[in-house]
Amino acid sequence: MSQEEKLRGAGVMGTRVPYEVFRALPKTDLHVHLDGSLRLETILDIAKKDRVELPAKDVDGLRQAIGCGHQFGSLTEYLRGFEITLRVMQTEQSLERIAFELAEDAHLENVRYMEVRYAPMLHTRLGLKLTRVVEAVLEGLRRARETYGIKANVIICGIRNISPESSYEMAELAVAYKGRGVVGFDLAGAEADFPPKHHRAAFQLVRDNNINTTIHAGEAYGPESVAQAIHVCGAHRIGHGCRLRENGDLLHYVNDHRITLECCPSSNVQTGAVRDLASHPLKLYLDLGLRVTVNTDNRLITDTSVSRELYLAHTEMGMSFSDIRHMIVAGFKSSFQPFHERQAQLRKVAQELARYNEDGTLREGPPPSDPVERLRASAEVVASAE
Repeated sequence: MSQEEKLRGAGVMGTRVPYEVFRALPKTDLHVHLDGSLRLETILDIAKKDRVELPAKDVDGLRQAIGCGHQFGSLTEYLRGFEITLRVMQTEQSLERIAFELAEDAHLENVRYMEVRYAPMLHTRLGLKLTRVVEAVLEGLRRARETYGIKANVIICGIRNISPESSYEMAELAVAYKGRGVVGFDLAGAEADFPPKHHRAAFQLVRDNNINTTIHAGEAYGPESVAQAIHVCGAHRIGHGCRLRENGDLLHYVNDHRITLECCPSSNVQTGAVRDLASHPLKLYLDLGLRVTVNTDNRLITDTSVSRELYLAHTEMGMSFSDIRHMIVAGFKSSFQPFHERQAQLRKVAQELARYNEDGTLREGPPPSDPVERLRASAEVVASAE
C-alpha cells in the first residue's frame, strides 16, 4: 500500500503535505522544558569551560547517554537524562546562552511564540540565587527577541516529587516576576504517587495573584490526576492529558470549559504513556472538539521540533492539513499572553494560514485586497479552533 493510500485510509485527503510546509507555517510551542532542550554541542562546550564531568566526550556518545529519541517505557526513566543536562545549567552565563539558543532554534522553524518552563530551584547547585536564575533565562529570551523577533515567556515549575514546600517557594518566585516575563506556574516531575492536591497551597498562592496555571497530568497516571489538577488546583491548561480518554465525563467537562491540552505526541511514546503514535488520542480529542495544541516537551531528549510533531500528526496519526491549521490556531488562542496581545497575534497568523489550500499549497496570487474578504478568510481559520 502506498503512503497516499495509507493517508487516505487514515482520513487524510489528498497527497502527503511536504515537511517543508510544516516548517514554514507560523507556530507556537506552549510546552517546552528548558532543561530538556539544549544543543548537544553546547553541553560539551559548557562542560569543557566549567570543568563539568559528563558521561561522554563527543556528540554521539552524549546523545546515547541522554537517550535522545529513545523509548524509555516510563516517565521516571525518561527524566534521568535531565541529570546530565542540569550539570551544565548552574551559572548565569550558561542559562542565558541556553535560553537564547532554544529561542533561536525555535525561530529557525518559524515558531512565533513560546512558553519556556523550568524549575529555578534545580539550578542552584553552585549557590546561584533564585532571582539570578530567573533573570538569566529572561535575558536570554529577551536577546533572542531583539535578534530574531520571536516572543517567549516563562512558566515557573514546582517539582511534585521533591516537596510541597519547594513548590510553594517556586510559586512565590512566579508571583515576584509576574508581569516581568513570567506568565504561568506549572507542576512537573514524576506523576505517579505525587498527586497535585499535595501542592494545593502553591496553586492557591498563584491563583490569589491572578497568575495562569498549567499542570502535568494524565501522562503517567490516570484521569484522577487531571481531575485534581482542574478541580483542586484550578489548572487553566493540562500538560499531556493522554489518559483523559479513560473518563468520558471528565473529558466532556474539559471540552465544555475549553481547557486546553498541551499534547506532546513523540514524548508520550517515549515515556510509555501511549503505545505508539497511531494509538495516541490526539485525533480523537480534536474530533470530539477539545482544544488541543501540539508541542515538543523536550527538543533534545525527545529529538524533535514543533514542525516534526505536526508532520507526524499528519503522516502517522491521520490528521488532515485542515486539522493541522486548526491546532496551530488553538496554540495561539491558548497562550498565556494578555488578551489583546493574543488577539493581535492571532489575527496576523490567521491571515497567513488562510493563504494555504487544503493540500498545503499556497493559493495563487496575492492575499485578498478587499478588507471584507481578508476578514472572511481569517475568520474561517479562527472559527475552526473555537
